[in-house]
Amino acid sequence: MLASGGGTNLQALLDAPEVKPWISLVVSDRPRAGALERARMACVEAVVLEPGGFATREEHDRALAETLRNSGIDVLLLAGYMRILGAPLVRSFPERILNVHPSLLPAFPGASAVRDALDWGAKVTGATVHMVDEEVDHGPIVLQEAIPILPGDDEAGLHARIQAVEHRLFPLGARLLVEGRLKVEGRRVHILGPGSDGDPGSAGTR
Repeated sequence: MLASGGGTNLQALLDAPEVKPWISLVVSDRPRAGALERARMACVEAVVLEPGGFATREEHDRALAETLRNSGIDVLLLAGYMRILGAPLVRSFPERILNVHPSLLPAFPGASAVRDALDWGAKVTGATVHMVDEEVDHGPIVLQEAIPILPGDDEAGLHARIQAVEHRLFPLGARLLVEGRLKVEGRRVHILGPGSDGDPGSAGTR
């Protein structure tokens, strides 16, 4: 897990009994991130890699890659991680990095998605779980759920409703990825049934 903030999506994963056993490392770029304490409380190794300790982003990425390699990590989950992963690091985990984003991508990518949806006057927003590629909030979509924007919604209230959906979708997406039940074909992600032989069949996408 890579996280920069309070770690509510990390907590949702830790609270999911079918996902928690797979979480072996949490890395943050911020030493006071709440996610680190959540990891420690769950007896999960927590590591801080502050960008300020490295001369370039590339050096930080190399240190992150080495940390992951030394811990035997083969799947990455991004939960509010506020740094863009460099291309070499992304290529080291092809179709094995999952992110959750507070909008219906491709609408409103970036760090201010909730505020952007409100400012645009959108009637509907949502939550998206997607694969990570070399572009920001761009990879193939795994799961999405729409959320209506209500009259009088402010950023905090809307974000709280979006997070409630994220906390349901992200553990499901993580489980599907780790179980090998996501088949990527171009921009489409097929969800395979349990014990599938690789044919999406009627499982389709959500």
